[in-house]
Amino acid sequence: MKKTAFIFCVHNHQPVGNMRRVFRDAFDHAYEPFLTLLERHPHIKATLHYSGSLLEWLEDHEPGFLQTLHGLAERGQVELLGGALYEPILPMLRDIDAAGQMLMLSDKLHKLFARSPRGAWVPERVWDPVLPRLIADAGLAYTLLDSTHFLHTGLSHEQICGYYMTEREGRSIAVFPIDMQLRYAIPFQPPEKTIDYLRYRASTDAPVAITYGDDGEKFGVWPGTHSWVYGKGWLETFFTALEKNRDMIHMMTASEYMDRHAAQGFVYLPSITYDEMMEWALPADAGCRYNHMLNQLQGLGLREKYSSFIRGGHWANFLAKYPESNRMHKKMLLVSERVEACERSLPPPVPAPLNLARRELYRAQCNCAYWHGLFGGIYLNHLRHSVFEHLINAENLLDAHIHGATPWCDAQIVDLMRDRSQRLIISGNTLTACFSPKDGGALFELDYRPGSFNLCNTFTRKMEGYHRRLKHADQGDTPQDKSGPPLPPQQLIKAKEEGLQELLSYDWYERFSFIDHFLAEATTADSFRQARYMELGDFVGASYALSSLEKDTGTPSVRFAFSRDGMLHQDYSQLCMRIEKRFVLDDAAGTITAEYELTNKSDQDMPVWFGIEFNLTLLAGGDPQRFCLVHGQQFLMNACQDIAGIKEFSLRDTDRGLAVDFTLSPEAALWFFPIETVSQSENGFEKTYQGSAMLVHWKGVIEKGTKMHKTVRLHASGGAGIPQP
Repeated sequence: MKKTAFIFCVHNHQPVGNMRRVFRDAFDHAYEPFLTLLERHPHIKATLHYSGSLLEWLEDHEPGFLQTLHGLAERGQVELLGGALYEPILPMLRDIDAAGQMLMLSDKLHKLFARSPRGAWVPERVWDPVLPRLIADAGLAYTLLDSTHFLHTGLSHEQICGYYMTEREGRSIAVFPIDMQLRYAIPFQPPEKTIDYLRYRASTDAPVAITYGDDGEKFGVWPGTHSWVYGKGWLETFFTALEKNRDMIHMMTASEYMDRHAAQGFVYLPSITYDEMMEWALPADAGCRYNHMLNQLQGLGLREKYSSFIRGGHWANFLAKYPESNRMHKKMLLVSERVEACERSLPPPVPAPLNLARRELYRAQCNCAYWHGLFGGIYLNHLRHSVFEHLINAENLLDAHIHGATPWCDAQIVDLMRDRSQRLIISGNTLTACFSPKDGGALFELDYRPGSFNLCNTFTRKMEGYHRRLKHADQGDTPQDKSGPPLPPQQLIKAKEEGLQELLSYDWYERFSFIDHFLAEATTADSFRQARYMELGDFVGASYALSSLEKDTGTPSVRFAFSRDGMLHQDYSQLCMRIEKRFVLDDAAGTITAEYELTNKSDQDMPVWFGIEFNLTLLAGGDPQRFCLVHGQQFLMNACQDIAGIKEFSLRDTDRGLAVDFTLSPEAALWFFPIETVSQSENGFEKTYQGSAMLVHWKGVIEKGTKMHKTVRLHASGGAGIPQP
């Protein structure tokens, strides 16, 4: 009789730093009802994976769920997968961190369930040929990857079943291919479709194993799935159908199948991930060309025949596509190197604060904030905040170990971005400020360390390939049969609110701070907000020289200066202008003071409209607890304001107890507006507040051979003592 082994794997994960209500909603709508149904069907076997961030939440909020899971594992109905604790993309890590993350999750599973895992879930199935060595060295024997990986080796669909062996440096692991057809069918097609497919794949000649592996959130969290999977009984029907077909469809865990059957053969897999991810990793224009090519092949009836020889981008390209991701990644690498160096400088055992610093580092490696595809990812400011928060926590622990309670302030020039250009990093107990001489001498990270808060966690508005679909989204939701299964999120075209097309402005420079502008007379606050104005100078994003750097001996402060000799376009001519901005970072006071000196080096008087731009965030645009305070009046962070005659203004977060105060000399005008992006999510196109832009600006005339001076002082503070307006 023909038989099929069915390996049913479900991966459950919530990002580190995700909102508490999202954890609760996912538990109530997916994780708990799924496990309840599984417990009622003892003949249904499952291989389950829970990420470390989700396990920690379950420990704190739903310990009974873990007890149920323990019981299912004890009776052999469930196998628990290991992997990397906080769900990082393994190839983006240093080896020491990848190994440490896998060992930590194995230890946690042993502590919670009295058993060590044999398999590893590879986050987002991002594969690199080095992983067999890392996985095997962590004491794990197998993993699961998409059938896409196997197709790109030249194997046919019929050959992709069971498991294959692979190795690196002689360390081998088994790899189970996740069937692509099942991944799209479950739970979006009637259960009998899956049963028919498993019957079709059955064989009398040799054991055949078909593996399903995908997100647990598909079973209740994705749009429309809760009512379909549970309310209309899809999962109950599916489990019942599998039980009725037990004579042909044998449910097994991955370890059971591997222990009973030999491998299909040996394979060496390329450095890829699943198809959708490789498309998302492409730059926007390349993604459009890629889709055009696929449509052309589809029209010729050749797409399926040649798809295994066609692929999109590489996952690591997200670090190039999104500079915000790259900056998080490179800071993470720097902190990782610091943690390791500190550990190696001490005899064992490692002190508890350094162990905690390593765990904070691992939390910051959670993959979700580093990329973007179908879900919000890097566009979600609270996920980026979580990365910075945990990295700053790790640095605070390291620096407390190194400096103790002694006030300190250090400066270092490092190739932070690993691009053969230098960045200036100044750190103390209160502030860490990162400046880029090559990007206009601008500030791209400002950490208020007592609150573990990066005030510069903003985002540059950029084109996405899917923006062209917005006009269809504005015309209404994708039509679908309400009585049938929900559409997969990638097929939904809808906007969560009207007018999103009007927000599609794209920035031509990075949204840093201390950006130096010379505006044309026709510039308005609105044209500047939309990045559709004329820039008369060549200073924005241009290279500045680090002209001085010295550390004060008596106080924890550092003095430094950036300068540039540039040009100003006026009346069809170019006039020579020099900018020198001299900074003092006083860590004890929590201040950065910038004294600007503008020198007219031309032979004629120069009328100028000069502005200094800041881009900062308090994370929420419409929260009344976070606002800007000017002239005793407050307005929300997502407001648009044009105010003259300002000597000072403040940003306040009364919930966190955080304040950022600006002092200007001489008084200036202020343009204040939100930076908002439009991105796709599982629920459709949505607007996301990314930060607030502030341009302080002055008009005047610099006579030939003379100078103009401006001063801006920024003061960050925190605590319950912040006065309220």
